[in-house]
Amino acid sequence: MDTGFVSDKLTVYFDDPFWVGVFEHVDNGKLSVAKVIFGAEPKDYEVQEFVIRNYCRLKFSPAVDTVVKESKRNPKRLQRDAKKTVLGKGIGTKSQQALKLQQEQNKIERKVKSRERKEEEELRLFKLKQQKKKEKHKGK
Repeated sequence: MDTGFVSDKLTVYFDDPFWVGVFEHVDNGKLSVAKVIFGAEPKDYEVQEFVIRNYCRLKFSPAVDTVVKESKRNPKRLQRDAKKTVLGKGIGTKSQQALKLQQEQNKIERKVKSRERKEEEELRLFKLKQQKKKEKHKGK
């Protein structure tokens, strides 16, 4: 396996009720995935425009080890494989694992932020109660 191998792949499929795009980025045997929900069926030019404008903003999942096969392939074979992939199950299992890992990370981040907001709110309310107690005692 060549250590300098980099590959990007976009798979667009229908996941009822939306069209979903899965970006797979392989770099040095590590697979990262980003998922985008298009909504209505995107036209080819819309997908191309999306990639050009938003690729740098995509939030890719943490890298997962993968086996990369690098070889010259016949263009007709590639076309047949692409058609088979489109008609097949959509995203591969490595991609699903990477997406799941990304979802878990997002879930953890959300929980941490939520906990921090809750603690800040509790501290604010506590200080407010303390201030009201002081004002009450000054009034007597």
